[in-house]
Amino acid sequence: MVEYEKLSGNLAKELGVALKARDMMLVLAESCTGGMAAEAVTSIAGSSAWFDRGFVTYSNASKVEMLGVSTATLEKFGAVSEDVAKEMALGCLKSTALNNNHAHIAASITGIAGPDGGSLEKPVGTVCFAWASINNTVTTNTKYFDGNREEIRQKATIFCLAELIQRLA
Repeated sequence: MVEYEKLSGNLAKELGVALKARDMMLVLAESCTGGMAAEAVTSIAGSSAWFDRGFVTYSNASKVEMLGVSTATLEKFGAVSEDVAKEMALGCLKSTALNNNHAHIAASITGIAGPDGGSLEKPVGTVCFAWASINNTVTTNTKYFDGNREEIRQKATIFCLAELIQRLA
């Protein structure tokens, strides 16, 4: 736990420096991580200068209601899919535009942390990510993490933060 907190804290600090240097705001949508990425970034003093908001959309209904994820996408691909992750990230950006806050970059995480819920197609540890920016660039990725529920959630958070930093480099 201490190792995760140190690593996530270091990544969050680095992310904050990169966002602040570019005068950019971040917004997050999380499902299986339950707000861990938002917790990591808000643990940094002054993060309100570069972090706008986070959404914890654990249920399918909340993904639809809060982020505008299409029910057709959920039905066709399932909540744990790059398609849903993409719609989650884009929904984050859209939500800030509605309030004239205009976040510049968004990330989303949706997956199966276990110990139950996995299948042959999508085993426990399957996590889908998306990163979107206001210039309409969207990238997605699926990773398979091993470990228990907490370890999977921590690894997903670290991966998401590290990838955000890469996209700002």
